[in-house]
Amino acid sequence: MSMPPVVDSVNTSYHHGHLREALIDAATDLARAGGPEAVGLRSVSRQAGVSHNAAYRHFSDLNDLLRAVCVRAMAELATRLEAGIDRVHRDDPIEEARDRLWACGEAYLRFALEQPGLFRTAFAVPSTMDNLEATEGTSPGGHQPYALLEQQIARLAQLGYVEPGTEDTAALSCWSTVHGLSCLMLDGPLRSLDALGRDEVITSVLNRTTALVTER
Repeated sequence: MSMPPVVDSVNTSYHHGHLREALIDAATDLARAGGPEAVGLRSVSRQAGVSHNAAYRHFSDLNDLLRAVCVRAMAELATRLEAGIDRVHRDDPIEEARDRLWACGEAYLRFALEQPGLFRTAFAVPSTMDNLEATEGTSPGGHQPYALLEQQIARLAQLGYVEPGTEDTAALSCWSTVHGLSCLMLDGPLRSLDALGRDEVITSVLNRTTALVTER
């Protein structure tokens, strides 16, 4: 496939700030295909069809560009989580709350397995719990990934299945479990599992994690 012709950043195709979005689009495509290692200011400029200096007018350095891609990746992850949660409808509120927590974890794992490049890129920019929101994109419903998990834990707490005052720890435990399993299946010793083996591990881990969180 031929590359787009190289143009200057002031070309009329990119008036009104469109160049920044075009660069983020190009970087996201590269990240989806090859992870954060595939994203560079020069490669993104080339992908977008602009001179290599164009990216420096919109991003101070590579981390600045990666942070923008991270937001895109997190937004896609949030959309997956939201869709998984919204598909769960039960007559019993306790059963629904448990199954929605389970669905949240499954959607996280499926995103990692189906979009490994974006998943790796989503965590390529260093962040802390204090500035996590700065690199978290939102779903169409306006929710961030970790906030969606916290909502499921909060609902279980309202129903008496998470001890009051332990919600933060419960959410962190769930996140650590599914993120760790994602990494083991992508880059660790579980990467050799076939689809059936992965499904069995995912089901087993999510069942156990949900049971631990909702023990009374």
